Amino acid sequence: MTVEKQRALVFSLHDHALPGVVEGWLLGLGVPVVPVSSEEELLSLSLRGRPRVVVFDARVGAPGVYSASRRLKADSYTAVVPCVVVSEGTDASFSAAFQAGADEVIRDGVGGEEARIRLDSMLRRSDRDLVVHPSTRLPGAVEIEAEVTRRLRDGAPFAMCYADLDHFKEYNDRYSYYDGDRCIRILAKVLHDVVKGLCRDTGFVGHIGGDDFIFVIPLADVPEVCGEIVSVFDTLIPYQYSEQDRRAGYFFGKDRRGQLHRVPLMTVSIGVVTNERRTFTHAAQMSELATEMKSYAKTLPGSVYTIDRRTDESGVDESDVERAGLAGGSEET
Repeated sequence: MTVEKQRALVFSLHDHALPGVVEGWLLGLGVPVVPVSSEEELLSLSLRGRPRVVVFDARVGAPGVYSASRRLKADSYTAVVPCVVVSEGTDASFSAAFQAGADEVIRDGVGGEEARIRLDSMLRRSDRDLVVHPSTRLPGAVEIEAEVTRRLRDGAPFAMCYADLDHFKEYNDRYSYYDGDRCIRILAKVLHDVVKGLCRDTGFVGHIGGDDFIFVIPLADVPEVCGEIVSVFDTLIPYQYSEQDRRAGYFFGKDRRGQLHRVPLMTVSIGVVTNERRTFTHAAQMSELATEMKSYAKTLPGSVYTIDRRTDESGVDESDVERAGLAGGSEET
C-alpha cells in the first residue's frame, strides 16, 4: 500500500493568487502545495493522506468554500486537519468563516507578522491536539518516545514506568464501558497528580491507550512515587464498585470457557526500568523491557510495582529481577 506524501491543499473557486503572506507561509512549510477546486477532490485527497493544512480562499464564492470547509470538518477522520480561511475584511465574513469550521481566519490585508504568528500558532495547537489522548489529555506514544529519547540523550539516571490495570476487562463486562472509561480517567488523574506533585517539572506522564500508561521520573523518586500511586489507587478504586461487590472484595464473573470464578477488585501493576545498570541506545529498548516488567508485575497479587535490577550482562532469570511494591510495599527483580 502506497503512503501519500503530506502536502498542503489550497481550496479556491477562482484563479486569483493568495495574499503574499499566506503564500509565503505555505512555501515555508516545505511540503507540496496542491490547488483544489471541487469538494469531492478535497475530501478524496484528505482521506488518502492527512494534509499538513488546508487553506480555503473565501474572498470569491464564499458559500461554496464554506460548504467545503463544513464537509471536511464533519468527518472525524478529516476534522483534525488544520484549516485556514482567507476572508474579506468584513466582520460578517470573519464570523462566517469560523462558523464553517475554520481553525484560523486571515482577513485580506492583515499585517504579515501577525498573520505568520497566528498561522504558526494554529499548527502548534493542531500538533499538540494530535499527540494527546482524547479522554485523558495526556501525551500519546509519539511524545512518550520523544521524552524517553531526550532523557537517554541527556544521560541523567531516570526510570521508565509502565502502569496497567488488572481485572479491567472483567470490570467492563460486569459494569459498562462508561464505568470502565471513568476508571481509566481516575488512574490518569492519580498518575498525573502524584508524578507532578512529587517530581514537578522532572516528571512526565503519557497515555499509550486503553488502560496502559507510561510515566518517566528521576531514578531517586521511584519508591516514593510508585508507592504513593499504589496507595492512592487502592484507596479510590473500591468506590467504583457497587456496595455489595466492594464489601465482598470480589464479584463472580465468567472466564472464556463460561465458567464462573471470583474476580478481585481492580489493582494496578507497574513495571519499572531504569538506566542505572543498563545502557540503552533508543527508547524502544526501554519500552520492551518495561513491558516485560509490567507483565511480571501482573503475575503478583494486589497492586504492585516491580523494578528491573539486572545488568547488561545478566540473563532474564526471574531471580535476577527486583520485586518492588507488593501491596504498597516494594519488590525488585
